Amino acid sequence: MDYDVIFLGSGHSCNHGGMALAMSGKKVAFVEMGKMGGTCTNYGCDAKIMLDGPFEFLEGLNRYEDLCVDSDVKIDWTRLMAYKKQSIGMFDPLLEKIFTDMGITVIRGRGKLADAHTVDVDGKKITAEYIVIGTGARNAQLDIPGKEYTHGSSHFLDLDVMPEHMVCIGAGIISMEFASMALMLGKKVTFVEFAPRALTAYPEEYVSKLVARMEGMGADFHFGEAVSSVEKDGDSYTVKTNSGLTVDGDYVLDATGRIANVEDLGLEALGIEASRRGIKVDDHLRTSVANIYASGDVIDKTIPKLTPTAEFESNYIAAQILGLSDAPIVYPPVPNLVFTLPRIGQVGVTIDEARADEENYKVVNIPYGPQNDWVNNHETDADITFVFDKEGYLCGAAIYGSEAGTWLDYLTLIIDKKMTATDLRGMIMSFPTQTYMLWSLLAPNLKQF
Repeated sequence: MDYDVIFLGSGHSCNHGGMALAMSGKKVAFVEMGKMGGTCTNYGCDAKIMLDGPFEFLEGLNRYEDLCVDSDVKIDWTRLMAYKKQSIGMFDPLLEKIFTDMGITVIRGRGKLADAHTVDVDGKKITAEYIVIGTGARNAQLDIPGKEYTHGSSHFLDLDVMPEHMVCIGAGIISMEFASMALMLGKKVTFVEFAPRALTAYPEEYVSKLVARMEGMGADFHFGEAVSSVEKDGDSYTVKTNSGLTVDGDYVLDATGRIANVEDLGLEALGIEASRRGIKVDDHLRTSVANIYASGDVIDKTIPKLTPTAEFESNYIAAQILGLSDAPIVYPPVPNLVFTLPRIGQVGVTIDEARADEENYKVVNIPYGPQNDWVNNHETDADITFVFDKEGYLCGAAIYGSEAGTWLDYLTLIIDKKMTATDLRGMIMSFPTQTYMLWSLLAPNLKQF
């Protein structure tokens, strides 16, 4: 065999496990047809958070306008984008150097399974004992007349000039995050969504607060609308729906989901089952061919398709190959965060699940903002909901607020380790901080011993 393990892809679903294997003495190759690091690093999460940074600060500053701040701070999107492009552009060559310095072979090209142990890379065949498919997913696109006039998330994250009026097909995570930035720049955003509300996987009360906030900034929402076509007239575009609604704008974002990259991988010839949802795997992330694994967004799974879950799966596969464990994969609690302004996040048992099963769960709402304005950066509408199981352990949480990411990670640790109030009181927290207040609000409701 040429290698111990060949990874199809070099993103988080591959590189974490690949590096662990290389450091353990295995001979590893990454086959990559795009940029090193995959979608998240180059076209997704990293680019988004880099652009989001100044908006997060501005959103915080704006909260003090009614109190003590009199400023006309503006964000220059074009300069910000230039900074993003320069910074993100360094990742591809940097990652290749890191990988090669670790002894990993980087092969540029499109890989396709030739048999259970062979990958064909643009006509060149390489072999390995194990193969890991981590080809990720891409933007879905509605199959409608005028679809060529719509754009996906990668295109938006490379725009030098922010559109004056963006029409978002879909009101899910991607469009709501992008719209948050556009609205803070004073631009117009119109949402056309098939579902009855935005962000359907998240708590309705928190989503409603966010929608109302965005409407106050100039956004329009049209729910229950199925887009039928997009037309172009000069620099203007018209989005039409089956009901007769028409919306004009100068940019159309199609944010209607993502599709697993399973085409032209040679799966069918090996009997590996796959669909647009992804590749079917067992509880060890193995395909129907025992030495071929799948990792990350290319898997057909119910667990959230997030960068951290891809990393978790990659490390799990490495441990399997190294013989460190033969146990089925068990996912820990997975925090979900929407990078809107402010954030919405949740982890574990959802509010809706808990309210539907009151015998086994208790829901406790904390109006965090009004109670803690003195330490909460004047974010008076911040809100937290805890979910406890019948034994009193924290098993879920939902948050509306700018610090939701930090709080979610803290609460995820408490859920995962089944910590009690005694455990929390055995710790000393920094003071006065928002996490200290979160700690003090959680402890009285938690299982005591």
